[in-house]
Amino acid sequence: MTYTTFRPHKKKRKRTHGFLIRMSTTGGRNVIKRRRAKGRKKLSV
Repeated sequence: MTYTTFRPHKKKRKRTHGFLIRMSTTGGRNVIKRRRAKGRKKLSV
C-alpha cells in the first residue's frame, strides 16, 4: 500500500532548509553563495 510522501510542515521546512540553518554551516554557506552567483531570487525558504 502506498502513502503520500510529502507531508508539509512549516517548522520542519524552516529548520531543515531555512536561511539561518544554511548560514550556520560551511556547506550551507556554500549553497547560499552558489545561489547568489546563479542569480536566484529566493536564496532559501
